[in-house]
Amino acid sequence: MRGMKGNSLALMLLLALFVVGKWEVKVTAVTPSECKEERRLGTNACRPVVFGREPSPECCQRVRVTHIECVCPFVSPKLAALINADLNRIVRKIKDCGRTLPSHFKCGSITIP
Repeated sequence: MRGMKGNSLALMLLLALFVVGKWEVKVTAVTPSECKEERRLGTNACRPVVFGREPSPECCQRVRVTHIECVCPFVSPKLAALINADLNRIVRKIKDCGRTLPSHFKCGSITIP
């Protein structure tokens, strides 16, 4: 069970980092239920990336439309610790998806190198 939870947390961080790549998106008020749905859709669309696959067009699309304020609050120190070893790989995946990440941007407990 711990492995499944770790994978879900890693996936949430991956989604958060993808979203950071589109951080210039205009921030609008989003309801908690809308945020929950955005996280669910993004998690489902990007799940294969956690297992080493390339981001699908659906995953990249979800990343482009997900509000950063829905994801970054969930990047806890525990989640950051699980994914820090793969941060460079995740950054490469984000770039493969056509997004850039601002250096030193902080999203939850992760700071982009």
